[in-house]
Amino acid sequence: MKYTLYLFIFTLCVSCSEKQPTELELVTEYFVGFKTSNYEQIKNVISDTLTTISGDYTTVFTPETYYQQFQWDSVFRPEYKLISTEQNNNKFIATISISCSKFEFLKNNPMICRRKFQFQSGKISNIEELDCSNVDWKIWAKEVETLVSWIEVNHPELDSFVHDLSLKGAQNYLKAIELYKERVIE
Repeated sequence: MKYTLYLFIFTLCVSCSEKQPTELELVTEYFVGFKTSNYEQIKNVISDTLTTISGDYTTVFTPETYYQQFQWDSVFRPEYKLISTEQNNNKFIATISISCSKFEFLKNNPMICRRKFQFQSGKISNIEELDCSNVDWKIWAKEVETLVSWIEVNHPELDSFVHDLSLKGAQNYLKAIELYKERVIE
């Protein structure tokens, strides 16, 4: 009985003394997960409910539904670089560089964006895109519209790829880009 009591106290002390990861460690792990295509690493640092905000779009994910976003993103072979972080008054802001084939086609590669992270119970619970300082949204919109219009006429089987956030939608987006580039070369 004494042995069990000592073991219980020891286990309690060890579990209480386990260090919680810092906010910087959580955000770093999050981006390393994207960089290494390791969704388990990302899943370990996000909460059971993750809210993302980008402009007027707010999306609430579970770890399972965020995996679909991860798959979509992975098709474009992104490279994420954590440029800097700042912390003050319970705000954690990360500046990141994102390069990928889609952004290259849209003539905005790399994108330099600032994102605000919020945390709950030692996990990332909210990611808000604050700004993307070097993006020319007019060029972006023009390139998207040109691609969508060309696909509607020449490859209607890929129509609506731009709004399909599934793995298949991303694959169709990439295929649309490739077909359009081939057309330009011919």
